[in-house]
Amino acid sequence: MSAGRDQVIHLLKLLQRASCKCPAHSHTYSQAPAAGKTTDYAFEMAVSNIRYGENVTKEVGMDLQNLGMKNVCVMTDKNLAQLPPVRAVLNSLIRNKINFSVYDNVRVEPTDKSFMDAIEFARKGKFDAYVAVGGGSVMDTCKAANLYASSPESDLLDFVNAPIGKGKPVTVPLNPLIAVPTTSGTGSETTGIAIFDYEELNAKTGIASRAIKPTLGLIDPLHTLHMPERVIANSGFDVLCHSLESYTALPYHMRSPCPTNPIERPTYQGSNPISDVWAKHALRIVAKYLKRAVKNPDDREARFSMHLASSFAGIGFGNAGVHLCHGMSYPISGLVKTYRAKDYNVEHPIVPHGLSVVLTSPAVFSFTASMCPERHLEAAEILGADIRTAKIKDAGLVLADTLRKFLFDLNVDDGLSAVGYTTADIPALVKGTLPQERVTKLSPRSHSEDELSCLFEASMKLY
Repeated sequence: MSAGRDQVIHLLKLLQRASCKCPAHSHTYSQAPAAGKTTDYAFEMAVSNIRYGENVTKEVGMDLQNLGMKNVCVMTDKNLAQLPPVRAVLNSLIRNKINFSVYDNVRVEPTDKSFMDAIEFARKGKFDAYVAVGGGSVMDTCKAANLYASSPESDLLDFVNAPIGKGKPVTVPLNPLIAVPTTSGTGSETTGIAIFDYEELNAKTGIASRAIKPTLGLIDPLHTLHMPERVIANSGFDVLCHSLESYTALPYHMRSPCPTNPIERPTYQGSNPISDVWAKHALRIVAKYLKRAVKNPDDREARFSMHLASSFAGIGFGNAGVHLCHGMSYPISGLVKTYRAKDYNVEHPIVPHGLSVVLTSPAVFSFTASMCPERHLEAAEILGADIRTAKIKDAGLVLADTLRKFLFDLNVDDGLSAVGYTTADIPALVKGTLPQERVTKLSPRSHSEDELSCLFEASMKLY
């Protein structure tokens, strides 16, 4: 373990060449627009309505009745279709005399093809509302179905993020969408984000628009009791990285270009004082409860707290954005060969999203720390590190070591090599990261292709 760790530290020290020379994360947030200004001067908070409580799922039928909905599409996946969360939704719809159709063919880690299948179902059904019951894959698929059924003349790539898609703004009105999350990770019930694998490029991309966020998120913590150990762990790693990345993202007032019209302001705007609050709060919950939630499925306090933390982090990153961990995770998931994660009942190889994100986190935060070391040290302290004698210049290594210990305690696979990758795959992984500009441009530290290669190499082994 020590030899591998020494190699990682050596690589990361090579990466930490830049000194803290920019005003990133200076908390000087109030800026008036100046003539010819090239960076943004404002940020916008957009979030779904959310309702939290045990058994709150039973209210979904009344919500749809209150909205006057007559023909509802319920989206889920085949595993969940047989479980209590979906039964609770359907019972509520029946009790409140809501006409509905069920689409249970959502793919875990959706692709452009699986998106199109759901979109076709939605277009044919002419639904006036949607209910998504599941994890991020279900909620993202349902968002896409709602969007493209509401804009039937649009091609899939019209609203997909540039440079893969055209990145057109969404100007059509969408139908109500109620999200019922059954995992504790994506925070998709709060965000205007829908992610999928674009198979032609073997990389993930997505749609990012405030217009597609759910009308309401029903956060029922009882649904977390059905999550297997590795699912709760990997979901929690997504919350962890959402929090860390949004808190360390490029500040909104340093992001460019400055929009000429508010509709052009991106969903992911950079760190800001409101997102900071939610990111740090979610991180504290992860530090306190994730290990308990994974190791003891009967620990209701821990599992319920992580379910709410997912939404807290969603509010944060849904407006601030994420950066390198997520940008690098998309090809890790998209180029998966034979790895099949434990506790995931799917018929295809899969590196779950939360796992693909967290495997690069020690390398990434060691790399980015030079631009906002105080924030990296603060994050390490929240996660349990003693930083009283830590030096600012060591912020990245302190956070990286803290993350490694956290992941080791939770039995996380030993780096990218443990999920099927070798150094020969690094060029393809870098190539798959380059189109992820929507998130990678929010890294507080700019990066070259060679530096991305070093980050992937440093992530081959964690311990």
